[in-house]
Amino acid sequence: MKVYIMRHGEAGYSASSDSSRPLTPFGEKQCKSIAHYFLQQAITFDLALVSPYLRAQQTFSIVADLVSVKQTETNELLTPGGCATHIVDNLTMLPLTGIESVLIVSHLPLVGYLVNELCPQIAPPMFSTADVACISLSQDSEGKLEWFHHPL
Repeated sequence: MKVYIMRHGEAGYSASSDSSRPLTPFGEKQCKSIAHYFLQQAITFDLALVSPYLRAQQTFSIVADLVSVKQTETNELLTPGGCATHIVDNLTMLPLTGIESVLIVSHLPLVGYLVNELCPQIAPPMFSTADVACISLSQDSEGKLEWFHHPL
């Protein structure tokens, strides 16, 4: 299974709460850049797991406008303080349901923790906004970082 871990695009700071911070115009541009990269690489997704926070939802919406996503779930565990272990436990069960490609859209510091949980043999990459890590997850749940992409 391929797991694509994406940090949301650049978000503004003027909002009533952290969860309601919207993408900036530059953040929208970053997300479109990543979506075009996915298109160029012929990457599609069986499942997208998305944080409930506005900036993550907007990030996913921009990507999904250009890239095929068969199924989408908003996942309350994908907030900045989410538990990487719980998420990885859920991920390891997905191949049993026929899922071969998963996009996760979340936040710092969780995106780094997820890479570390899936690939403990490497130092997790530093995620800037809209960065994506592609991890190949074997049947025995051993992860290998395939690539890391920065938009624009």
